Amino acid sequence: MIHVTLASEAQQRNSFGVAFDLLATGPQCMMTKMHYRVGNRIPFHSHPNEQIGYILFGRTRVLTRDDARELGPGDTYAIPANVEHSIEILEDADEVQVFTPPRPEFR
Repeated sequence: MIHVTLASEAQQRNSFGVAFDLLATGPQCMMTKMHYRVGNRIPFHSHPNEQIGYILFGRTRVLTRDDARELGPGDTYAIPANVEHSIEILEDADEVQVFTPPRPEFR
């Protein structure tokens, strides 16, 4: 079975005050499109999901307790499950994120 979400059908959600679109969701993974704006704050947190991000435009800084990396358009990252992390918004940015397994609180 193919899981399709047309752009016009993407459900709008919010997490940590950040608006995002819930895109395709399958049994083992989920895709979102985050709409970061300067002033958004994503505090240190962790979850049992591996997280992969792709920056479409803008600039962010992805932090763990041991590392901080500034990212711009075309840059990607992967955060293993249960690793505490935070995201700082340096410029308005959109980012595609993939989570495995899907995050139930995002559905």
